[in-house]
Amino acid sequence: MATKEKVQYLGTGRRKKSVARVILTNGKGAFLINGRAFDEYIPSAATRLDVTQPLVLTESEGKYDISVNVYGGGLTGQAGAIRLGITRALMEVNPELRAILKPAGLVTRDPRSKERKKYGLKKARKASQFSKR
Repeated sequence: MATKEKVQYLGTGRRKKSVARVILTNGKGAFLINGRAFDEYIPSAATRLDVTQPLVLTESEGKYDISVNVYGGGLTGQAGAIRLGITRALMEVNPELRAILKPAGLVTRDPRSKERKKYGLKKARKASQFSKR
């Protein structure tokens, strides 16, 4: 009697201060983020579309159960991190999917992050109002 092994595909995504560890397993399309349902964790429909973009492009919706552990940053940063993690996990499943994901700009990590505050200024670039007299 042969036992069916659960194959896991891992992907790590980062965006701003957020880090997402994504685990893809063969399944029916269950999507959990930090133990909560996908729709419950990400309430915005536009952000949900952004997260599921790699699955839509590769036509793999409903083929994998996705479990995500994400921390740091805000919701948008976390969504970007999850998207990159899903992309990397899908490329681990099938390296040929890179040809579909790369032109859509999903393989590249978004390097933009918060600029550091400079001394003498209120924020990174905001200065106090100039007074002539």
